[in-house]
Amino acid sequence: MTAIDFHKLAKIELHCHLDGSLSLSTIRHLAELAQIDLPEDDEELKQHVTAPVTCESLLEYLESFDYIRPLLQTNEALTIAAYDVAKQAALENVIYIEVRFAPELSMDKGLTVTETIDAVCQGLRQAQEEFGIIAKALVCGMRQSDQSLTARILDEANQVRDSDFVGFDFAGDELNYGPAAIKPLIEQVKSYNRPMTFHAGECGCPAFLAESIAMGIKRNGHATILAQEPELLDEFVKNGVTGELCLTSNLQTKAAVTVDDFPYLKMKAAGANITINTDNRTVSDTNLTKEYELYHKYFDSTVQDFYAHNKTAIEASFASDEEKEELLARLAKAYS
Repeated sequence: MTAIDFHKLAKIELHCHLDGSLSLSTIRHLAELAQIDLPEDDEELKQHVTAPVTCESLLEYLESFDYIRPLLQTNEALTIAAYDVAKQAALENVIYIEVRFAPELSMDKGLTVTETIDAVCQGLRQAQEEFGIIAKALVCGMRQSDQSLTARILDEANQVRDSDFVGFDFAGDELNYGPAAIKPLIEQVKSYNRPMTFHAGECGCPAFLAESIAMGIKRNGHATILAQEPELLDEFVKNGVTGELCLTSNLQTKAAVTVDDFPYLKMKAAGANITINTDNRTVSDTNLTKEYELYHKYFDSTVQDFYAHNKTAIEASFASDEEKEELLARLAKAYS
């Protein structure tokens, strides 16, 4: 049997956080611009920006992001960061990526919501022009933040009409802020008639994923709890929801305590819509090539499986219809 060249496979990524995916060289560049001292040794720096292989919880995993926040407080920094993440993806044959970020986390020094989105989209466009990848931005509301602040941020974001800003997400502390707790914000985003994805099912609470499905949200980040909930999986499939699976990240945060607790095989058997993602390239010390290798190692996923999951990702993406048509053709050619 011929070995699979996982790097060479064309790939689609829907779930990638900007601040969790910066290369070490870009982190150093941004720190220099911000006049912030970093450890000189790369291994020591990596310990600060990469979560432990085994975290006690999702909240411990999220601590790694605090180190990056001060580096992303200018237009220039956000543009450099977005370019860096899209470039990393393009260099491992990702042909389409959605990069999500929270404007709130880059407003400490006075940037406006619009300025943060413009800066990120500029960086993504630079990568598109240079590498041929199609790269789009998603805006995250932080679920643990003051809801009046988040409502204002979301409303200002909705005024932006950049074609590379394509949708919304809610990220952060799922355990203490489930869908019901932020329902007014979810309803606000739904009123915009713009695409939306949602983090749910990552912290061991099936009710949160059930609420997300009941609210009509058609894309779901992680959905890890489906491994334990066959009836919820049936609802997930029946409602045509797409799962943005993040294997390495889920094992780190103990959303899946072991590989057997990860929902992939059960979702696949049930005919669920599956996509494969990194979540955070740097915080989880991964990339899509590594993720594909792990799916092949643990689940015997084949090239045809990867083709099917990438088709699903294109169909569930927030790209335009014309872009989807182009991407499906590129994907078919790459896997022919």
